[in-house]
Amino acid sequence: MELTFYKYQGTGNDFVIMDNREGNISLTTEHVKFLCDRKFGIGSDGLMLLNTNKDYDFEMVYYNADGNEGSMCGNGGRCLVQFAFDKGIKRDKYKFIATDGEHDATFSEGWINLKMKDVTEVIVNRDAYIVNTGSPHYVKPTNDVLNLNVYEEGKAIRYSDDFKEVGINVNFVEQLDEDLIRVRTYERGVENETLSCGTGVTASALFFAQDGLGFNRVEVTTLGGNLAVEFDKVSDNKFENIWLCGPAKFVFTGTINV
Repeated sequence: MELTFYKYQGTGNDFVIMDNREGNISLTTEHVKFLCDRKFGIGSDGLMLLNTNKDYDFEMVYYNADGNEGSMCGNGGRCLVQFAFDKGIKRDKYKFIATDGEHDATFSEGWINLKMKDVTEVIVNRDAYIVNTGSPHYVKPTNDVLNLNVYEEGKAIRYSDDFKEVGINVNFVEQLDEDLIRVRTYERGVENETLSCGTGVTASALFFAQDGLGFNRVEVTTLGGNLAVEFDKVSDNKFENIWLCGPAKFVFTGTINV
């Protein structure tokens, strides 16, 4: 089977994307694993299909690099909006459906702003927080995130007794300024650190807002670039009108046989 693919990245979080609006692409777990493999396939943190849905501008189907269908991916969602635009689905405001429900998206000064699901629960877990922003995230503050062994420490938490059955994404966050944080993330499904994680950046920004500070926008720097998260804080455990804002770029296209 010959497939046409497109490679996109959002702050270094990279994805293989395929246009499946005709519904003729059927991928197995092994197909996805091969396509995402950086040595034998195309190489990416995940794979997405752009599907047709009569009630929305499009449907997002997301697979982790391990071949399994995944939960919501924030950077992936922004990349898929850019891909939809590039393929001729041009809107002032997008509405699409993903595994965690409806999402809106807009363009602003070269960035794509993606509306995330509301957060209604923040769980304290010893010295960390657990929050679901479309995917489950463990957020832990640190004072020197650049010198942290994110792979080893993140893996230890992800495969600990509390989380190994379902898995969890692990974020380490450091405050750099009044409204600026740095985030590094170990992602389940990739089973490694990624250069950026959209739902993780969102979770980390909401954790940062737990202190009740008077702003509703947090600037975020990752190894792959800069993003921002805007939100309305209703209470310490409830956030609404959450937007993940950042760039999404086309890298290359090609064909591959699977």
